[in-house]
Amino acid sequence: MAGNSDPLTPRAKIAVTAGKAVAAASRAAGRGSGSVIGGRVALKLDPDLLARLAQNLDVVLVSATNGKTTTTRLIAEALRAAGPVVSNALGANMPAGITSALAGGSEARYGVIEVDEKYLAGVARDTDPKCIALLNLSRDQLDRAAETRMLAENWREGLAGSKAVIVANADDPLVVWAASSSPNVIWVAAGQMWKDDAWSCPSCGGVMQRPGDDWFCGECGFRRPTPSWALSGDHVLDPHGSAWPIHLQLPGRANKANAASSAAVAAVFGVPPQVALERMYQVQAVAGRYDVVQFQGRDLRLLLAKNPAGWLETFSLIDPPPTPVILSVNARGADGTDTSWLWDVDYTRLTGHPICVIGDRKLDLAVRLEVANQHFQVCENLDQAVQLCPPGRIEVIANYTAFQDLRRRVGN
Repeated sequence: MAGNSDPLTPRAKIAVTAGKAVAAASRAAGRGSGSVIGGRVALKLDPDLLARLAQNLDVVLVSATNGKTTTTRLIAEALRAAGPVVSNALGANMPAGITSALAGGSEARYGVIEVDEKYLAGVARDTDPKCIALLNLSRDQLDRAAETRMLAENWREGLAGSKAVIVANADDPLVVWAASSSPNVIWVAAGQMWKDDAWSCPSCGGVMQRPGDDWFCGECGFRRPTPSWALSGDHVLDPHGSAWPIHLQLPGRANKANAASSAAVAAVFGVPPQVALERMYQVQAVAGRYDVVQFQGRDLRLLLAKNPAGWLETFSLIDPPPTPVILSVNARGADGTDTSWLWDVDYTRLTGHPICVIGDRKLDLAVRLEVANQHFQVCENLDQAVQLCPPGRIEVIANYTAFQDLRRRVGN
C-alpha cells in the first residue's frame, strides 16, 4: 500500500535526476519523449531503481499482444476514482520506459504499467504487483519474438506462485495456460476473434476442440475455466450477475473487451463497475489511435494494427464500403523486419473498399492484396493516397512505425 515515507536512497535520487535531465535533453533535440534513454541512464546509475520506485505504489501490470496501451489507459482512468495514478501512458513498455514513467509520479498511489510480453516476468519480480491483467497472446514480430507458446511458458513460469491477483482472458487458451500456475486468478470472458494461434493445446500439444465459444483439449482435459466477469454485447456482467453498460468513445468489440477486463481490475482495488465504466468514457484516443484528423479536405481516422489479430479486429470496426482505406506497412526494428505475417491476414474483408497502399513495404502488401483479388493502387506517400480519395471519411490503417510516420505528417 502506498505510504508517505521516501523509499529513494541518495543514489536513487541522483539516478532519477540524471534520467530526467537526459530525457529533457533528448526532447529538446527533437528525438521523441526521451523516456527510454532517460530510463536507461537512470537504471545504469541504480540497477534497483525500478523496484525502489514501485515500493510505495499499488501496481497493476498489463500485458498482451494487442490492446495493452488502450487497456492500461482505461484502467488508469478507472483507478483515478480511488487516488492519483502514475502510468506509462505513451506505451514505452520495457524496463527503461517503465522506470522513466514511475520516476515522474512521486505523489501517486497507483502505478498502472503496460509491459511488453517478453519482459513481464522480470518487471513483475521488480514491482511486486497487486494485480496483473493478461489479455491475449498471438503471433507478432516474427523475426524476434518467441513462438507464442514459448511466451506463454515464460509467463507461466514467471508468474507461478505470484501473490498478485491475475485478471485473465478465459477465451484465450494460451493466456489460460499461462495464468493457471497462479493461485489467485479472476477469469474474464473477453472473447477471442483471432484463433489461429490456439488450435493446439498448450499443455499437451493435442488438438483443441472449439464448440461455439467454448474450448477444450480432447486429449488431456485442459479446458476453458468458468469466467466470473464477462463481456455481453454492450454490457459487462460482474460476478453477481449484474449487467453494467459500457460507456466508450473508442470504437469496436475489442475495446469493449478491454473495458470488461479493466472493470475487473478496478474492482480488485475497490472501484465499483459503474464508476469504473463511466470514467472510461473520458478516453477519446490513445496515443493518436482512433483520432480523426482533418488533412487535405478529408477526415482521416488513424487506426493502429501491428499483427494479424490486430488487423482482424480493425477490419471489423471500419466504416462500410465504399469508404476508402489507406494501408501503410513498414518493417523497421520496432515493427519486426519479417513481413510474412501479411499472408496471415484475411484481406478479402476489404472487398468493396477502394484501397491505397503506402509505406516502406508497400510492394510486399501489394502482392498480398493481388492474391486476395483486391482492387488497390500503390502510392508514393500519404499525400498522393489522400488525393486519390473523394472528400469525406478515409480509414487509415498502419503498423507501428508507419503509424508514427502518419502522425508526424498530419501534425497529430
